[in-house]
Amino acid sequence: MFVMARPLLRAVNGARHVHASFSSLRTKKGLVLGVYENSQASDPLLLTNSAEDFNKRVQSKLKQQLSRSGCPLKKGKSRTFHGLDEEFAAVVLVGLGKQSPGIDKLEHWDEGKENVRAAVAAGCKQMQELEVEEVQVDSCGDAQAAAEGALLSLYFYDELKQKKKPKVSVSLLGSAGADAWQKGILLAEGQNLARLLMEAPANHMTPSIFSERIQEKLKVANDQVKVYARSKSWIEEKKMGAFLSVTRGSEEAPVFLEIHYNGKGSDLKDPLVLVGKGITFDSGGISLKPSAGMDNMRADMGGAATICSAIITAVALKLPINIIGLAPLCENMPSGKATKPGDVVTAANGKTIQVDNTDAEGRLVLADALCYAHTFNPRAIINAATLTGAIMVALGSAATGVFTNSDWIWTELKEASVVTGDRVWRMPLFQHYTKQIMESQLADVNNIGGTRYGGSCTAAAFLREFVTAEHWAHLDIAGVMENKDEVPYLGKGMAGRPTRTLVEFISRLAEKDAP
Repeated sequence: MFVMARPLLRAVNGARHVHASFSSLRTKKGLVLGVYENSQASDPLLLTNSAEDFNKRVQSKLKQQLSRSGCPLKKGKSRTFHGLDEEFAAVVLVGLGKQSPGIDKLEHWDEGKENVRAAVAAGCKQMQELEVEEVQVDSCGDAQAAAEGALLSLYFYDELKQKKKPKVSVSLLGSAGADAWQKGILLAEGQNLARLLMEAPANHMTPSIFSERIQEKLKVANDQVKVYARSKSWIEEKKMGAFLSVTRGSEEAPVFLEIHYNGKGSDLKDPLVLVGKGITFDSGGISLKPSAGMDNMRADMGGAATICSAIITAVALKLPINIIGLAPLCENMPSGKATKPGDVVTAANGKTIQVDNTDAEGRLVLADALCYAHTFNPRAIINAATLTGAIMVALGSAATGVFTNSDWIWTELKEASVVTGDRVWRMPLFQHYTKQIMESQLADVNNIGGTRYGGSCTAAAFLREFVTAEHWAHLDIAGVMENKDEVPYLGKGMAGRPTRTLVEFISRLAEKDAP
């Protein structure tokens, strides 16, 4: 039966979502329904429960049309039908693959969830092309995954364009799974926020603007959340010389953004500390990058974008956990005042750093942020950064590279990523790499390794020199910064990965005692 909850409306970029009913008066409506692959040759059509109910409503016309439309519907593909029902301008059937396939141990994800995300995304994108205004979505057996696929696929960045794409309102078909749908909506909104922050041009997303955006998003939170936008004088007071060295070439003032979320209803005891690299534009500094592709360096604050978006989502989900978020925000620009190759700077913990490459700036801002993170007596520290091109060479866009001193953190991150489909892969923290960054003629450490090889590993080894916590992980997200067509439910552009994996990780920690 088609029984709906009452409307609950929330606006997002490219999509709105409501709980809806077939009794809605709007005419430009569409319906996305699922179909599985059926191993029985006698009947290759295995509709979901919602699709079967609709098929009965239209006197089996849905199955008849599908049978006449050609070969069986393949996984992730869609097929559109018109005229089946007076209420719906279009009905899109989407291929879900095999029913309940479970965990794919080679792919390291839940295949069923990924199939739902990709299938629902295909249906919603088809509706967007048809300029259908309201779309009701079959849960396809996993309402959370369906919500994620719907909202993630409909996102697009057109804030600065005069001509806008049609907005599409998505809603859950039926009331079963409403809570899971709502969780999926919040997770997708979190990732879409990270995408927006990363996609915005650098002149529209300076350190101060980024900070204001995050503060605005957290205004609706109660007194459990406090946000501090620390000024340059505060950064100087904390003797964050490594961070300050990166800021010297830019006219934009740096900001050290600090978020406190007290989700346990007590003091901020044993917090999880999330640290995100926040270079709002990276020219490379004096070690100037090539001009080709430099515009993408507007997203070099992807670490800050994902950790802040993850915290905002955790607040929306009311997760019972204490979190502190730290985002050192600045630009890396060349000028007469900029740090020069060979300069030596002093980090907050007193270590001196020989800066042989000013384009290896992310590790410098993170070094001071990691030192500061330890002052909170953290349960664990996770930092995220679009840190190295080398991780793109190693992993491409398939997974986030994880460097960690903690098997516990690794296990939780890996299991979280299986659920979200936004995968992680463990990388080495061998002393082999530490030796390379310790070979400095002028200082305690060098900000680059001695060779062109293993660049992501030497960068992680550098960060490790500023970590004493027992449980720490560095996430190199440079490879997953952008989506071309690898992830079917994300459009082209900045990906906002791995926001959902971070939220799932936080959710898992909220349910467990400190290690």
